[in-house]
Amino acid sequence: MTQMTQPLPANALDTTMTAMPQDPGYLKRRSPLQTIMFTLFKASVVINGLALAIICGYVLYYGLPAISWEFLLAHPRNAMTEGGIFPCIIGTIALSYGSMVIALPWGVATAIYLHEYAKPGPFVHAVRLAINNLAGVPSVVFGLFGLSFFVTVMGMGVSLLAGMFTLSALVLPLIIGASEEALRSVSPTYREASLGLGATKWQTISRVVLPAATPGILTGGILAIGRAAGETAAIMFTAAMFFSPKLPSSVFDSVMALPYHIYVLATAGTEIEKTRPLQYGTALVLISLVLGMNMIAIIIRARLQKKLR
Repeated sequence: MTQMTQPLPANALDTTMTAMPQDPGYLKRRSPLQTIMFTLFKASVVINGLALAIICGYVLYYGLPAISWEFLLAHPRNAMTEGGIFPCIIGTIALSYGSMVIALPWGVATAIYLHEYAKPGPFVHAVRLAINNLAGVPSVVFGLFGLSFFVTVMGMGVSLLAGMFTLSALVLPLIIGASEEALRSVSPTYREASLGLGATKWQTISRVVLPAATPGILTGGILAIGRAAGETAAIMFTAAMFFSPKLPSSVFDSVMALPYHIYVLATAGTEIEKTRPLQYGTALVLISLVLGMNMIAIIIRARLQKKLR
């Protein structure tokens, strides 16, 4: 005969909990420590947010009076003390998106190889170590590398193309790291289910893993495009020029860029004090441009996430 399971007494749970060893002293110490740590975390968030608000407010206060349609759509004139920054805006957009066109496919392909195909070993360890080290290299080193390799050895000259390749090398470690982390976050059951249904490894990666990892990959792209748009040292040797009365006609022409234009106005201009409002106005446009490019990428990422749900 099957034995019937007897229900537990009503006080069985209380008896079990009472029997568990507890340390009242530990509980008393944990509560103040937890409060202190949470307070420190909240203070860090407030300090960072306050610093960002002060910087943006300062730039907005001094830069907003300089903003006008002429400032946004005209070319600089009279030793850049008058006119606008339209060539700088176009040059910054071209450099940022051009570098992403080069770096994003290359970085994602590298992350796929490292995470999906490469076998753990000294070679893979050395590659990851090199990528991590490259992420911490100062941008001026990338600028000198671009000058010696892309400008001189490859014969590109100081041009938009040389600047795009230099910026792509600069943001490549960031894209590889973010893409590999996004691939790592995809559940192994996705791969097992796809392979179990008869799909090949590449079909599994291209049709299952990559779509699931796309939001994380785009997050790395958002961070990369923001860094590329604000770099000065990496383009001052490879792509940027002091002044141009016209827009570039090809990728082999030099360009004006917002970060380098701010540097020139603040340090190398003939009338630095007279151009002070233009400096803050240009900085405000650069912040707005980076914010706008990031918002576009965030909207695309949000739509892809909604499709995957």
